[in-house]
Amino acid sequence: MEYVKAVKISVWVYLSIFWVAENMMEDLRSKIEKRRTFAIISHPDAGKTTLTEKFLLYGGAIREAGTVKSRKAAKHAVSDWMEIEKKRGISVTSSVLQFKYNNYCINILDTPGHQDFSEDTYRTLMAADCAVMVIDGAKGVESQTRKLFHVCSIREIPIFTFVNKLDREIKEPFQLLEDIENELGIKSYPINWPIGCGRDFKGVYNRETREIQLFDGGNHGQSQVESTIISIDDENAKRIIGDSFYEKLLEEIELLDIAGDEFNTDMVKNGRLTPVFFGSALTNFGVEPFLKDFLRFSLPPLPRESDKGKIDVYDEEFSAFVFKIQANMNKAHRDRIAFMRICSGKFEKGMEVFHVQGKGKVRLTQPQQFLAQDREIVEEAYAGDIIGVFDPGIFNIGDTLCKSSKKFEFEGIPSFAPEHFARVKPVDTMKRKQFIKGITQISQEGAIQVFKQINIGIEEIIVGVVGVLQFEVLEYRLKNEYNVDIKVEKLPFSNIRWIENEDIKPENLNLTSDTKLVKDLKERNILLFQSEWGISWALDHNKGLVLSSIGKA
Repeated sequence: MEYVKAVKISVWVYLSIFWVAENMMEDLRSKIEKRRTFAIISHPDAGKTTLTEKFLLYGGAIREAGTVKSRKAAKHAVSDWMEIEKKRGISVTSSVLQFKYNNYCINILDTPGHQDFSEDTYRTLMAADCAVMVIDGAKGVESQTRKLFHVCSIREIPIFTFVNKLDREIKEPFQLLEDIENELGIKSYPINWPIGCGRDFKGVYNRETREIQLFDGGNHGQSQVESTIISIDDENAKRIIGDSFYEKLLEEIELLDIAGDEFNTDMVKNGRLTPVFFGSALTNFGVEPFLKDFLRFSLPPLPRESDKGKIDVYDEEFSAFVFKIQANMNKAHRDRIAFMRICSGKFEKGMEVFHVQGKGKVRLTQPQQFLAQDREIVEEAYAGDIIGVFDPGIFNIGDTLCKSSKKFEFEGIPSFAPEHFARVKPVDTMKRKQFIKGITQISQEGAIQVFKQINIGIEEIIVGVVGVLQFEVLEYRLKNEYNVDIKVEKLPFSNIRWIENEDIKPENLNLTSDTKLVKDLKERNILLFQSEWGISWALDHNKGLVLSSIGKA
């Protein structure tokens, strides 16, 4: 009898443990499925940062939206947190923003639109599961949009298109669709369709519901807009939008239905078809319908590639990778934050994890989530979330963190070839210490690449950047964050190559007189060239030499 009782208790305990574990797994899965992490990309001035602000407005994260254009006003875009961004009215660094909407937890990565900061944008796209592409309706697809789209297409992530600025004169909508398909090589499906534009902008027609959302400029987009919606079959629709606009709308809808691409969810998921939405971010028109449909069509967090295969997001064990490092986000803190994308499991404040590149355990302290530079401590986070942790100087971009019971390494983030170079040194040699600290920290953020000349100390270094505006940002940040004035002497180099051969002594290479041998901060050997001819010479006169235009992670 006692034996039977003991067996019953054992079975009950086992079933209880199984039930608790099953419920915990279901809770983990439901939390992760409600996560959305996306990057916003566009050419400069297409309205990307303005659209980001409006998402936050509708998510209740801010009460009143600022605008990038209002430089004389006291308000600025929340995602533009650096002083230089507020002064110039442009985004020069990626911002991390999180808000909740309709029970979804949404992580937005607002990227710099300016091409001079495209490397920061590329790293940010590595942390996103999908992208929102903002297009200026008056200009269509522009050069920087093409470059950023190319990165998205390599990763095959879903892309949602928001055609902006319908409160102004725009190109013909069919011409915009043709632009997207011809320039970017992706099919498109308009979810809604514009009725007029500029002064004659009447609203948009929703193809699924057969309803017209009438345009209302509201209070210049500072607060949410209540829309008036009528059915296209309503007898008053023709009178409200006007006979000519109504007839034109019917013709264009018929043309779209007959000749346009069909909506295909699988093609959207694979990045081969982009749902297109028309609206005006400045006036908030079309923003909330876009957000609702985006959440309906977009994917929850995706699995990530590692040296042990794909890592399932629903795996109970925590894993993440560092995609961004930012120092001095708040002058009062003077801290350094490592931004990481959680790839699997659940994060808990103070948890101990294995730092793969550092080959040791670390405790993740002061975990924070952000609204640009505003921060709050978080107790827990899930796969898909972006968190920042205090970095005492041990993390680098691309580092993997995971539980020590299951060690693996996520695919690294490569260094791209800078196109502009300059010799940089402090004006005041007595500030050498601050200069070295500033240069080192800013380079660890990935904002610049630093090269040391052989047999010369770090007091005088060569800085490489993708765009010349980065030199201006470097000068500004060293002055304002480290109190160091610098001299910047532009150099004639235009090409860089990493030496792949480990068995070659670089000093023995046969090179042209205008080629310079340097090392980066990882002690990798590098050649700087003034022309393509110099590269050809090096390869022709050094048998077996292997050069790469990308610094592999």
